[in-house]
Amino acid sequence: MTLTYIFHSGFVLETEKSILIFDYWLDLNGVVPPFLTKDKPIYVFSSHFHEDHFNSAIFEWRKQHEAITYILSKDIYKHRRANKEDADVWLAKGGAWSDDTLSVWALGSTDSGVSWIVETEGKRIFHAGDLNNWYARFLPEAVPGETIYSEEFDEEIDPIAHEKQYLGELKDIRKITDSFDVVMFPVDGRIGNGYTLGARQFIERFKVGLFVPMHFVASGFESAWRMKEFTDEKGISFWEIKKEGETIDF
Repeated sequence: MTLTYIFHSGFVLETEKSILIFDYWLDLNGVVPPFLTKDKPIYVFSSHFHEDHFNSAIFEWRKQHEAITYILSKDIYKHRRANKEDADVWLAKGGAWSDDTLSVWALGSTDSGVSWIVETEGKRIFHAGDLNNWYARFLPEAVPGETIYSEEFDEEIDPIAHEKQYLGELKDIRKITDSFDVVMFPVDGRIGNGYTLGARQFIERFKVGLFVPMHFVASGFESAWRMKEFTDEKGISFWEIKKEGETIDF
């Protein structure tokens, strides 16, 4: 299988029988168009309604390719970012869907929407969407039961409760599986100290063949590479993405 980096949290996974596109937002290097000309069924996933994970331009692809299946998180419809008839499959946490090519499970998130487990052609893939321990940098000063005001987020946050929710989501994922051939997961330096913590907590709980960082655009490619020292300790392969349009085989 070949994984191609589009931008931010967007990827194209090409298998022998199909093409999977995850969380398309922007395509600065024209990654997607060549895939739309291939004679393979295409499955398009969007994990939630945020503009950096969902772009309604994906529906234009129907004009270029007949065999497209859109599998979207229900919050996209709830936030009126798409019409009900736009997607073939709407899933919320706990939902599942399958056909003759792949099986899909929608798991939880610590932000909006869902994360995805996909099984196809003997491989198990995880795309986290916005599942992460986002408030990790506040944990050292956090007091159980108390909130902290964040100027960045302009709200009161409870880092301890947030981490508890995150670890709970990981427990729910383990009810389905404890291993993945490839994991696409946020490693975003913009969230400050501890920005690798969520990813480290994930690889501590799951067997992972290839770890792929994402959601790091504004903080730079190199910031995501920090995660490699932790995957090396676990004997997990790590993709040091250097540019949009780059590919890796696994």
